[in-house]
Amino acid sequence: MPLPNHHPLQRPLGCRYQFPDPMVADPDGEGLIALGGDLAADTLVCAYRQGIFPWFNEGEPIAWWSPDPRCIIYPSDFCASKTLKRRIKNAGWTFSLNLAFAEVIAACADTRTYAQASASATWISPAMIEAYTALHAEQVAYSVEIWDNDELIGGLYGLKLGQAFFGESMFHRVTDASKAAFFVLMQLCAHSQFAWVDCQLPNPHLLRLGASILPRVEFLDKLAQQLSLPSIDWSSICGQKLPLNQLLNEDFMTYYLPPSAQI
Repeated sequence: MPLPNHHPLQRPLGCRYQFPDPMVADPDGEGLIALGGDLAADTLVCAYRQGIFPWFNEGEPIAWWSPDPRCIIYPSDFCASKTLKRRIKNAGWTFSLNLAFAEVIAACADTRTYAQASASATWISPAMIEAYTALHAEQVAYSVEIWDNDELIGGLYGLKLGQAFFGESMFHRVTDASKAAFFVLMQLCAHSQFAWVDCQLPNPHLLRLGASILPRVEFLDKLAQQLSLPSIDWSSICGQKLPLNQLLNEDFMTYYLPPSAQI
């Protein structure tokens, strides 16, 4: 199905800035590629397509990064523990996609604030929230939500371009709820034939979940390949609460994301 003309993957990109090649701008692999610019939707899409993302504190210039090495996770390598699987099976939770994007990104910002109790700023600033909410309106940014009845207890958000997903942040209000959201994302990406999910920077938690570390040059090569592939239309699964434990059934995703969902 062709994308509508207003979609950023269909229309010519209107980015006013030319991002430098990360390998040229940062030969020492420190990660910082550029300063300045804006957070317009087309600017962000241009950046992500080149393996670059914004990361800066409120009140600072916009900083654009492409770290070396890069952290990714292959859906096939995701390690769901027995404890998590039991939780998913028995908790009675539901999951959704794009049902509460604004609430998810706001909760992620709150989580960062609490984690930096002694700091004066969080990198998920109001400007960042506004920018990614605009990408959500353009069907580029997606959220995964975990619910206990009507209570939002965990979730994550990120960007989908081609057959690449760029994870941004996650939160939990109940133990294992963010892991459950990540489990949902892994199932979505595996069924959508996404080779990997970009996790940006490695940390012990991601590595325990099965993440890998790649040299930047290898990541950029893989990214170009994934961006050239047709994406999967997730609209059939968006905006509804579904039983989380049904994801333990291998045929569940096939019903919502048939092979004809390629766009």
